[in-house]
Amino acid sequence: MSIFVYQRRRFLAFASVGAVIYTAGFMPSVSQAASSSDWAKKGSYAATHGLTADDVRNINALNEGALALGQPDKAPAGLLPSAGAFFRASDDRETPSAEPLDRMPDAYRAYGGRASTVVNNYIRKWQQVYSERDGKKQQMTEEQREKLSYGCVGVTWVNSGPYPTNKLAFASFDENKYKNDLKNARPRSDETQAEFEGRIAKDSFDERKGFQRARDVAALMNKALENAHDEGTYIDNLKTELTNSNDALLYEDSRSNFYSALRNTPSFKERDGGNYDPAKMKAVIYSKHFWSGQDQWGSSDKRKYGDPDAFRPAPSTGLVDMSKDRNIPRSPANPGEGWVNFDYGWFGAQTEADADKTIWTHGNHYHAPNGDLGPMHVYESKFRNWSAGYEDFDRGAYVITFIPKSWNTAPAKVKQGWP
Repeated sequence: MSIFVYQRRRFLAFASVGAVIYTAGFMPSVSQAASSSDWAKKGSYAATHGLTADDVRNINALNEGALALGQPDKAPAGLLPSAGAFFRASDDRETPSAEPLDRMPDAYRAYGGRASTVVNNYIRKWQQVYSERDGKKQQMTEEQREKLSYGCVGVTWVNSGPYPTNKLAFASFDENKYKNDLKNARPRSDETQAEFEGRIAKDSFDERKGFQRARDVAALMNKALENAHDEGTYIDNLKTELTNSNDALLYEDSRSNFYSALRNTPSFKERDGGNYDPAKMKAVIYSKHFWSGQDQWGSSDKRKYGDPDAFRPAPSTGLVDMSKDRNIPRSPANPGEGWVNFDYGWFGAQTEADADKTIWTHGNHYHAPNGDLGPMHVYESKFRNWSAGYEDFDRGAYVITFIPKSWNTAPAKVKQGWP
C-alpha cells in the first residue's frame, strides 16, 4: 500500500493528460488477475483514478453528504454512522471559484471515448452552453458551484436543480440468459460460487436496453406534458400515450413512483420552476452506477460479490425498485480493497438516436485542490465508456427526473469536449 500511495500523484498527473489505466483493484486476488472477463478488466474506481483507501472513504462520505444536503426531507443527521463520521472529520472539499460569464472555455483533453477538463473550465462551458434560463445565459452562482464541488453527484445536482430522487429508475435484465448461464457455465478457477453467481447476474443486465427504455418512457412523458396545465390533465394525457403505445406502465398503481414522479420533483413546485404547471416541465435522464449487495443483515458473500436478486427491473415495465438503495459500497473481499459507493452521469435530453454518440457528464471526485485528492476533473464520456462502469458497481440504472423547459441544462445535442 505504501508503494501505491507514493505513486498516486504520478498516476494522477499521467491520467490528467489523457491516459486511463485499468487494473483489477488495489490488491487484486488471483482470480481477478487471471480473469479475462470485461468485468475484471474494467478495474476499480480507486485504481483507475489513483486513490488511496482513505481517499475512497472520504469520497463515500462526501457522496453521502451531498445526497443528504440535496434532499430537503433528508438531513445530514440521517447519514449512516460510518459515513457521518467521515463526513464531519474529513471534509476538505472547496467551492470552485467564480468564472466570468464572457470567458470562453478551453478545449477538453479527449482520449479513449472520454474528454476531461478541470472543474473551472467546465464552469465556463456550462455558462456558455448549459446555463440558459428563459433564453439568457447565467453565471454559475456560488450555491451552484457549491453543489458542483461534490464531484460526480455534483454534476448531476447542478444540472437538475434541487437534487432529484432515484425513484423513477429503469434497467434491462435478461432472465433467460441468466438462467441458461447459471445452468451451463461453471465457476472459473479460484472463483467462489457466490462470485460466480454475482458475475452471471451482472452480465445479464443490458445497460443499452435500460437506457433506451428510459428514453422511450421520457418521450411519452414529454408528450403528456404538452399543454397540460394541471396534474390531472398530465396524468390523463400520460395514460392516453401509454394506451396508444400498449405500454405496461399503464397498469401501474395510481400511487406508484411512476405516476407520482412529477409531483415529487422539487423544481415542479418552485415559483421559478414549474410553479405547479406541468406544461412548463420536461422529462430528462441521468444515470447511477452502484453495488447490489447492500443488505447489511444478509449474506456477507452477497455484499462482496453481489446479490443476484437485488435491484432487478420488473420484467413488464423495466422499473427498478430503488427503495433499498442505501448508497452502501461493495464490501472488501481481500486486504487493501476499497470501493466507491456510486457514480452519477448526467444525460439531460439529448436527441442523438445512436446511444454510442450520446455524451455523459460526470466527475472524478469532490473538489479538494489543497487536500490529498487534489482538484476535481469533469468528464464527458461516450455511452460505451460510461456504461462500462467500474468493478465497484454491478448495477446501472437510468433515471428520469423533470426540469423546467426554460432551462437549457439539457441541450438536444452535446459535442464532446470543446469547441
